[in-house]
Amino acid sequence: MTLSPTVAVIGGGPAGLMAAEVLGASGAQVHVYDAMPSVGRKFLLAGRGGLNLTHSEPFDVFMSRFGEGRAQLEPMLAQFGPQQVREWATGLGIETFVGTSGRVFPTDMKAAPLLRAWLHRLRAAGVQFHMRHRWLGDAAFDAAALRFATPAGEISVKADAVVLALGGASWARLGSDGAWAPWLQGRGIDVAPLLPANCGFDGAGWSEHFSSRFAGQPFKSVAISFADSQGRSFARKGEFVATATGIEGSLIYAASALLRDEIASQGSATLLLDLLPDRSAEQVLAAVKHPRGARSLSSHLKSRLGLEGIKAGVLHEALSREAMQDPVQLAATIKAVPLKLVATRPIDEAISTAGGVRFDALDAQLMTSALPGVFVAGEMLDWEAPTGGYLLTASMASGAAAARGAARQLSL
Repeated sequence: MTLSPTVAVIGGGPAGLMAAEVLGASGAQVHVYDAMPSVGRKFLLAGRGGLNLTHSEPFDVFMSRFGEGRAQLEPMLAQFGPQQVREWATGLGIETFVGTSGRVFPTDMKAAPLLRAWLHRLRAAGVQFHMRHRWLGDAAFDAAALRFATPAGEISVKADAVVLALGGASWARLGSDGAWAPWLQGRGIDVAPLLPANCGFDGAGWSEHFSSRFAGQPFKSVAISFADSQGRSFARKGEFVATATGIEGSLIYAASALLRDEIASQGSATLLLDLLPDRSAEQVLAAVKHPRGARSLSSHLKSRLGLEGIKAGVLHEALSREAMQDPVQLAATIKAVPLKLVATRPIDEAISTAGGVRFDALDAQLMTSALPGVFVAGEMLDWEAPTGGYLLTASMASGAAAARGAARQLSL
């Protein structure tokens, strides 16, 4: 009797679990190794506010969110994209719905039931899990002698193929610490530097008054715009949060790649904040100029334009006392508050990371050219995307693609 080939999947996040599912269905003996006590820890954390599985927008629009990584990711997402994610969830007994923003969520908004159902199906298919197994990739890398540190000591494992799905370098406490990057580089695999993505930024400095009063508060119903030194631009409505040192939140994350790259090349990036995106510049100027009688300027702005709290506070950050009294300058600033950013927040705080194994170092099946039989999936690859279901969908799609490549390599 001929035994089925063995595949080691290193990393128990969405990419690794999807690779295990596809390989198990192909007939391989699949072993999943993860350094943490349980799999899917970042997946569960992402689901705390409601698990955003994918996005319902048209496929071409969906693909446009991946920027420079689109060409490499599109073939994978064509096979396992937003619709397939929803069908996959339904197959696990988890129904989904489309929110007002077009994002897709489980009906109960929770990650844990989906993960439990997924693991149950994987175990039923024969996938074996090995927790608290930390890959010692700094050793001579050989698929026939994978070394792991375990609570019982170091062990060596043999496999006919390997799928690496170790994540990026954000949220190291949940398992993705980027330690693999120098190991793979040492084996001749080209790795782009790991950088924070979907991240917050430090600014040139809030005043002590603003920071103490407004840190943690949101800018709601605003818009930001930014044009970098290369001619690329971003403009969108939404909301974000002031921090003690700068800004973060969904609207900022959406622009973070442009902002990060501009800071790296120019030393800073200045975005423009429109406090009243639903009012024209002419309407704002007319309201500011409207006679206010005995009312204070703050009362006038609140009454005529609804500007108060953090929105009024940021105007005082941008304008001197004298400039606040100039209607033309005040109205112009309401429509375009300059916010200078000087640094990204640390990579371990980022939602995700950019950089990783360059696609030039892989073949079309996501197998490394330098290490035949070793495949790479998920956030380890050199791509990035905004939040909104894109990260999770592409991670799963690449896991499935790497598994198909491994199955083909093993003639399954």
